[in-house]
Amino acid sequence: LIYCLLRLLLLLSVTGRWAESALTLDETHPEVLSTQCWMAEEFIISKECYSCTEFETRRITECRDTGFIQQINCAVSKRAEYKSCRSVEMEKQVFWKFVGCMMGVTVLFSLLVTYRQRTLDMRALEKVRKQIESI
Repeated sequence: LIYCLLRLLLLLSVTGRWAESALTLDETHPEVLSTQCWMAEEFIISKECYSCTEFETRRITECRDTGFIQQINCAVSKRAEYKSCRSVEMEKQVFWKFVGCMMGVTVLFSLLVTYRQRTLDMRALEKVRKQIESI
């Protein structure tokens, strides 16, 4: 349960970081923004979204935002650049881990509620039994 909750917190923080990085790219990396041709012109995706290697994470600024990049070629300037992207497969995996954790928590709390209800029922029956015996 604790492992599941920790994983959930980690996943939520990563997901939050993805959303934040998509919104504040110009604030976090102003030097990169001025050189990104894909924001001003048409581009072709030459390599689909993939997970960054450790080397790429240190070397390519775009890898730091989501951990995934795609290689693009700008149509007018003919420049090859990297663009941060979100992996659909990774998001599916995160979603199903979240669902699994929530199902586990649901089962745990269902068992806890059942145990608590039985305990309270036993106490009530014991109290009624003592009242009947005292008559």
